[in-house]
Amino acid sequence: MHIHILGICGTFMGGLAVLARQQGHEVSGSDQNVYPPMSDQLEQQGITLMEGYRAENLARTPDLVIIGNALSRGNPEVEAVLNQGLPYTSGAQWLADHVLQGKWVLGVAGTHGKTTTTSMLTWILEHQGLQPSFLIGGVPLNFGISARLSDSEFFVLEADEYDSAFFDKRSKFVHYRPRTAILNNLEFDHADIFPDLDAIKKQFHHLVRTIPSEGLIISPAADANINDVLTIGCWTPTMHTSINGNATWNAVLQQADGSRFSVTVDNVEQGVIDWTLTGEHNVYNALSAIVAAQHVGVLPSAAIAALNQFKNVKRRMEVIAKINAVTLYDDFAHHPTAIQTTLDGLRKQVGKERIVAIVEPRSNTMRLGTHVDTLAQSFSNADLAIIYQPSNLTWDLSQLCQQAANIEIYSSLDDIIARLQQEAEAGGHFVMMSNGSFGGLYQRLQAALAE
Repeated sequence: MHIHILGICGTFMGGLAVLARQQGHEVSGSDQNVYPPMSDQLEQQGITLMEGYRAENLARTPDLVIIGNALSRGNPEVEAVLNQGLPYTSGAQWLADHVLQGKWVLGVAGTHGKTTTTSMLTWILEHQGLQPSFLIGGVPLNFGISARLSDSEFFVLEADEYDSAFFDKRSKFVHYRPRTAILNNLEFDHADIFPDLDAIKKQFHHLVRTIPSEGLIISPAADANINDVLTIGCWTPTMHTSINGNATWNAVLQQADGSRFSVTVDNVEQGVIDWTLTGEHNVYNALSAIVAAQHVGVLPSAAIAALNQFKNVKRRMEVIAKINAVTLYDDFAHHPTAIQTTLDGLRKQVGKERIVAIVEPRSNTMRLGTHVDTLAQSFSNADLAIIYQPSNLTWDLSQLCQQAANIEIYSSLDDIIARLQQEAEAGGHFVMMSNGSFGGLYQRLQAALAE
């Protein structure tokens, strides 16, 4: 079968393309923005990429078109699909119908940490020789690829609350029917499709309705929004996590930055995690992954041993270069809470060394200015925050400068690079935060600093 994917370079759709290719299908796809790491992964899999959306991309008349949720009516390739009467579906629906049937699905949902937690859980099962299938919204360094099909009964899946397609406004995760479900956290996000937090809670409730009574739900004890969802209705056993708290599964920090902590179950220590990751958010991610792994038979001690060999995910505080006295990081930040927790972990790790955050507000929620009241304070652990204001941004970032003295706004990438060259003289940690390519800033800055 020839499957053509619209929006193929998105992290989810790119993973679907890999799965379809591993099933033996011929796979092609188109996208407006073709950039690494997904473009590299797809080309290595022998998948044909077409840049731009055009009716001509369908000239070979594919047997099925999978349409990504970023595309809508008016897109020339979408219009061609409809006008030609081609069979089409959403990515979530295709995955549910053609991949997940008969699998024990371990789904990871939440506003933050889905990709990292999914990667941790997948690695734990891999470390134990279970060779799970997986689909992750990023490229875990332990695997070097974002998706894989295997003969295992287990499928580890990043379960996103974003809508499925222009013709299916349900959250993707309601298609997946996980038996083991991690609910990492819940905050307001995706302001382009959800009017308020209650609308997102409703979708999470719909997810909870699909989880078997013999399954398991894992969540932080202190997350009030997740607790609200479970109060609406829950038919599945739940297990809670905490840090320096009283939950059944608890982490006791031995380093304030989260780089070393012990794991206890009912106050009995199971082992110590000592790794390169930082931040309390990653401690919570680890606890959830350990609990989920136990649900499929992996001992906590074995899961801890696996996480001590965990290498994180590309673009999650990934050190991409060390040039003179500057360390450059690439981080997939998309929300003020993610920015704040990431920088907090780095601050606790590096002490008084200089931290510079460089941010492209590219996610739909950030572009709409929904979090203007909390964005400025999310940079409290940075000595300097440089924020890029492209011409097509719908709100004026300059108001952030009135809320915090450490923020500077630039409308030119050239000006950002020039400013960072000045900052480089003092050395420190430069954290580039974007869920896109940032206009090639990563490569351009490395070249400029190397000069």
